[in-house]
Amino acid sequence: MVEQAQGNTTGDSDYEAVGGGPAIASVVDVFYRDVLADPQLAGYFADSDLAKLKRHQVQLVSQVMGGPVTYDGLALSEAHKGRGITGDDFGKVVVHLVAALEAHDVPADIIGRVVTALGATQDDIVGVH
Repeated sequence: MVEQAQGNTTGDSDYEAVGGGPAIASVVDVFYRDVLADPQLAGYFADSDLAKLKRHQVQLVSQVMGGPVTYDGLALSEAHKGRGITGDDFGKVVVHLVAALEAHDVPADIIGRVVTALGATQDDIVGVH
């Protein structure tokens, strides 16, 4: 399970600090635009239901940022099983997510917490058979 990132020091969650659901949905749109344009990563999504993936990604990021949303997709290890995802692929996905967060002026401390939380999921995604 993905752990929630700690909120900022004002008492608001990171989810609220960045603008809530609409802001996270916009981040996810930019993220998938860039991931799908990346030749190293695009093949992983060739036969995917993009709307479903985006919905799950919004849920995941929202949960990680302390929002009132719970990720209801498959366990990450099950969702990525047999895909042959490498550590380099995982790293590129993180880079695209960071870029999407930065494009939305998300503060660096919040980005750091998101990256830490998602980094904890790497073993559930990389090399899962």
